Amino acid sequence: MQAAMPSLAPAGRHGPPAEPARGMDAVLDDPVEWSAFSRLLNGDAAVGRWESHVLVEGVHCAACAFAVEAALMRVVGVERAEVNAATRRARIDWSAARVLPSAWFQACASAGFRLVPAGDTFVRERRLREGRLALWRWLVAGLCMMQVMMYAYPAYVALPGDMTSDASQLLRWASWVLTLPVLLFSCKPFFAGALRDLKGWRIGMELPVALGIVITFAVSSAATFDPSGPLGGEVYFDSLTMFVFFLLTGRWLETRLRGRTAGALEALMNRQPDSAERLAKNGAFERVAVRRLLRGDVVRVRPGESFPADGVICLGSTTADEALLTGESRPVVRDCGARVLAGSHNLSSTVQLRVESVGQGTRFSQIVALMEGASLHKPRLASMADRAARPFLLFVLCAAVLAAAFWWPVDHGKALMVAVAVLIVTCPCALSLATPAAMLASAGMLARRGVLVRKLQGLESLASVDTVVFDKTGTLTLDAPGVVDIHCRVGVQSGEALERAAAIAAQSLHPASRAIVDAWKATSHPASSWRLVQGVEHVGRGVEARLVEQGMGDASACRMLLGSAVFCGVAPIAADAPQVHLSDAQGWLATFVLDENVRDEAVPAIAALHAQGLSVHLLSGDRAVAASVVAKRTGIRSVQGDCTPEAKLAFMKDLQDKGRGVAMVGDGLNDGPVLARADASFALGNAVPLAKAQADFIVMGGDLGAIPAALAQARRTMRVVRQNLWWAAGYNALCVPLAAAGMLPAWLAGLGMAASSLVVVLNAARLARHGEGGP
Repeated sequence: MQAAMPSLAPAGRHGPPAEPARGMDAVLDDPVEWSAFSRLLNGDAAVGRWESHVLVEGVHCAACAFAVEAALMRVVGVERAEVNAATRRARIDWSAARVLPSAWFQACASAGFRLVPAGDTFVRERRLREGRLALWRWLVAGLCMMQVMMYAYPAYVALPGDMTSDASQLLRWASWVLTLPVLLFSCKPFFAGALRDLKGWRIGMELPVALGIVITFAVSSAATFDPSGPLGGEVYFDSLTMFVFFLLTGRWLETRLRGRTAGALEALMNRQPDSAERLAKNGAFERVAVRRLLRGDVVRVRPGESFPADGVICLGSTTADEALLTGESRPVVRDCGARVLAGSHNLSSTVQLRVESVGQGTRFSQIVALMEGASLHKPRLASMADRAARPFLLFVLCAAVLAAAFWWPVDHGKALMVAVAVLIVTCPCALSLATPAAMLASAGMLARRGVLVRKLQGLESLASVDTVVFDKTGTLTLDAPGVVDIHCRVGVQSGEALERAAAIAAQSLHPASRAIVDAWKATSHPASSWRLVQGVEHVGRGVEARLVEQGMGDASACRMLLGSAVFCGVAPIAADAPQVHLSDAQGWLATFVLDENVRDEAVPAIAALHAQGLSVHLLSGDRAVAASVVAKRTGIRSVQGDCTPEAKLAFMKDLQDKGRGVAMVGDGLNDGPVLARADASFALGNAVPLAKAQADFIVMGGDLGAIPAALAQARRTMRVVRQNLWWAAGYNALCVPLAAAGMLPAWLAGLGMAASSLVVVLNAARLARHGEGGP
């Protein structure tokens, strides 16, 4: 398999070979390679504006994210930079006319953070390698901790005179030696992070931890080398190894859980293959990188592989899994001539595909762009927590200095250890993780149910919604109406009239024409016995056609009209519903009464919203009578028809002025303003691009049942966020005074810090389950 692009990190023993720096810059600055991790926003590829998504190595907290953003924004040509510490992803908007990617890659490297393209083939392998290294650090810390505890135990239980000074000193030296691997190997991530922050004149969350470790080791080493000195009685190697072990335990579990709850985006991106078998001019298939495919290419896709691009099957038939793209949970049949989507899985047989859309033009790329945007968006509560983290770290350092100053006259050794406990116990990791961990877990769960979260802030707004407003056509009803009744003149059978009308309507894309064709197909008759000789569509009025029976010459064709009553020159029948008329040389022949097809899931979805205590309204630009009929059939009591976009906007504003939290569900061009105005908004998967651009959530499969599920999930999410914030605040309020009072040893402070972050992530992980109970 060809890589999306070469790995940019130095290779480990199991990784790909490393390239020299000049080679890496050449790859990054090649416009052909940019599509692997970027998409063009506007202009020409060589000089236009690009949006790139990369992974950031070394980010553990909000302070790290701020540092990366600051480093990127100092690069001339970088217009915007957003980093999410929870997902460790960054979005960079940059101008190709002013800067090349290697420049901002290098800027981050200089700040101590390594960028990896989000489309890099070796990202997963690198992450696994880092996971193995983290596991080794944890194992070394655990093994050494147990040995140090064994050597420290006699000093705790021995009575005066039980141990000679030589034996006690030997145990101290043994503990010192066993602490060295913990300090030099297991603690490396803490020291590297702290050194990076100091070089950049920043205060990060690694700094208090590193200071605590260094102070503890220095105090204990002084006692070991000079037992009769002022710190001779202060040996804390057991506490040091224990809190490092607990810290690494919490960080390792937290990373695994965070990766699992935020894994929906990666799971979706992994659906895209790195390469494909393209039909060459000599008739053989050659494997090429997906980004090298062009429109019109023919590719071969085997069972178990993903389709590399949007296109039409030109040879063979198969079944495809499109669950992550459309929300359709069951495999769908795709025969020759059927369109398939990039990222969907070929399940049953080998087919050949003619490429129609590649790169950013595929539906897959559009979905990935939406999810990447959501994963980088910072909710209001998360932004507040991030802003609070910086001054809180300053408070931590000041509190540690003050605690040490208070205890120094009493006991120098205890003063230093109290400062260590304050430094460690108050690191605000839990505060920074409280909101994004919960919201990303929910976004991942909703994505698996076919609802894409475009803005994480939308979950916060959706939780406070008490009113839901629906559009009618295309939202509660299907795009095309259905034929519910046929009236014919004397001597003409309804099936015969439908057959003639379907032969004419097949040439039109009007929704009423599609309804007639669908009605004919539903009768399961063989091919039509009528042939269209000539057809002219008069926009908004109908189709003028010449029909002839199969096997007859064109000269015997008869003129027929299909369309409105005025166009056909007939009188409408007495029915308050849309009508399509058919006439011939003798006049009126048939009238087809249409009715809108309400979505099957509309009624249970509205019932579920009512059960949640929400008020439901229907706004439609269609006739008031038609809107009322749909409202009655779906159980909506408040309905308003004949609405212009301005009227819908005024209705929305009136509700909000009354203090209501409003969610809007729509799909049409005229729904764009009201979707933007709503507190939270949903667009169905078949919505026009403007509606999708304004919506907070996109229901990919068009299943209205996902809307009450999303509302319930948003409420659960905010309950978990509040629980996490209260836990983080309560933990610090309790532990800071205890640490300052000298009642919290260093090892217990380390355990508390690790446990607080772990509790927050574990609580958020409950949201990743498919609606299993509320928190």
